[in-house]
Amino acid sequence: MCGIVGIYNLSKFVDTDLLIRMRDTMIHRGPDDAGLYISNDKKLGLGQRRLSILDLSTAGRQPMNDELGKIWIVYNGEVYNFKELKKELIDKGYKFRTQTDTEVIIYLYKEYGISFVHKLRGMFALGIWDSDKKNLILIRDRMGIKPLYYTYFNGQFIFASEIKAILEHPGVKREVDEDAFYHYLSFLTAPTPDTLFKNIKKLAAGYILTVNENIEIKVEEYWDVFDNVQPLYDKPDSFYTEMLLDTLRESVRYRMVSDVPVGVFLSGGLDSSTNTALFSEFSEEQVKTFSIGFRGQDSYNEFKYARKVAEMFGTDHHELWIGVDDLVDFLPQLVYHQDEPIADPVCVPMYYVSKLARDNGVIVCQVGEGSDELFCGYPGWRETLKLNSLTPYLRVIPSFIRKFGLKSLEIAGKSDTGKYEKFCRVHNGESIFWGGAEAFGENEKQQVLSLRLREKYKNKSSYEVVAMLYEKFLERSPIKDYLHFMSYIDLRFRLPELLLTRTDKMSMATSLETRVPFLDHEFVELSMSIPENVKMKNGELKYILKKSLENKLPDDIIYRKKQGFSVPVMEWFFDKLGDYAKQKLNNFTRRTDYFNPEYIEMMLARQRGAKLWYVLNFALWYERWIEGIK
Repeated sequence: MCGIVGIYNLSKFVDTDLLIRMRDTMIHRGPDDAGLYISNDKKLGLGQRRLSILDLSTAGRQPMNDELGKIWIVYNGEVYNFKELKKELIDKGYKFRTQTDTEVIIYLYKEYGISFVHKLRGMFALGIWDSDKKNLILIRDRMGIKPLYYTYFNGQFIFASEIKAILEHPGVKREVDEDAFYHYLSFLTAPTPDTLFKNIKKLAAGYILTVNENIEIKVEEYWDVFDNVQPLYDKPDSFYTEMLLDTLRESVRYRMVSDVPVGVFLSGGLDSSTNTALFSEFSEEQVKTFSIGFRGQDSYNEFKYARKVAEMFGTDHHELWIGVDDLVDFLPQLVYHQDEPIADPVCVPMYYVSKLARDNGVIVCQVGEGSDELFCGYPGWRETLKLNSLTPYLRVIPSFIRKFGLKSLEIAGKSDTGKYEKFCRVHNGESIFWGGAEAFGENEKQQVLSLRLREKYKNKSSYEVVAMLYEKFLERSPIKDYLHFMSYIDLRFRLPELLLTRTDKMSMATSLETRVPFLDHEFVELSMSIPENVKMKNGELKYILKKSLENKLPDDIIYRKKQGFSVPVMEWFFDKLGDYAKQKLNNFTRRTDYFNPEYIEMMLARQRGAKLWYVLNFALWYERWIEGIK
């Protein structure tokens, strides 16, 4: 696991000192080693900070090259099937100098060209320099587990694992992308390829970017969720459960490959408990598990379930309590490590549980992201499916009656609620589901935005992002049920750009690698082959996944009410966080022109914790990265 950076410069020579400074902004991603490569013509420079996971010797240093020095690579991630691929290459006559997966990628590229990416099973963000073709190639893994950012200006192309490395370049301007900001208010993150920084982009999951010697850029998709999906209709439950468990076991086993200690984040929920159970099957040593809890907030804590699972599998279990003071004290670091606002408060416990693992000697941890999106694990999804089934009937209601209903809700003061927004979508003929993370609806955005931005965006809707994904879903999915669309939009947007980015940035802030067994692409393809009526049966969320685990976990872990990994933000706004937010937001609205001050005052007065967190995150980001206030 690493931090990578590169400059491809048509206009002048690469500044070596600058490239080193850019690289070393990411020392937290790679505290173990560092490397640099400048091409002979000084037009191309690559840098890397290394967190050593495989082949801990200096032989694993990057940038790494082939035996002729023609192909160079910087690489962040893990290819779990590298040993099988290495054997394939040895059989073809390739000779290896290291025990790394990095060298395997180099020779895969030499043998197969860019199509080699289809052979990889893992997570990765990488840059390959082909000196003969004068091509720089960037690739992001299928699920977007690893981030990759880039910009280009004045004949220069720059890429890095983190935006802060790009911002270290003096030619990069720090400006807000206001279109991205508009969408951030809906989705808590900017849709690809945009970021909150104008002219800094992110490569989408499952995409390849190629830059030629004229700094001409080509971006193309190499994988989509539905590429290898074959519908599995009308099978007995045992057919699904056996396939799911076998594929998931294989995914967990692959993600144990490491030359350093590996552990598991254990919340006590179904997904983390599954990781612990399957990990324990293969581990020859006592498994280390890690849990986080919130002081004085019993309804949020799951320690008793985590302890039960830890005892059941005999793990070396570690716990940490955090409170509102920990959150407020951590906020400056949070803003620094996020680079752009990721308005999910789970970032805070994610950082602390990562630090807990690292402080106890673990360098790699398995996490549970992805399961809920694949198998309908959210109670809100079940309600959305019910509402969606009613939309054909609601839409035949005459328009004037629907308008009257909306007006009545406005008069009753309900125009900022999720139900009001969904009724608006029914009225407008839109999809009612816009993703698993919805912040401000279109109506409320017109209230929270400043007068200038209200006027600028009076004819804009974030539904354009959803509509594009819905169109792709209809074109590509062999299974057209609504649950598969809900999964698709979250797999292509919310997971890579919010949840997985959250996990990557908070864990790497502590120099910890995280791995995601539920998002192995073969497991994802299998899961997306299963129809809705099997994933959720008789109202039971994640029905078929739960059935597959009945011999692995006790029923009171499998079938207990979903709690989710949530944070007591509302409660903390009644404490120290509320005073902090009021001071920051009042100062921010006085000196900037993004939010409506009166509406922010109303939100503060009503202690609307979650939505205050969203605007506070933007304000803190703007203060740190645009204004430069540290």
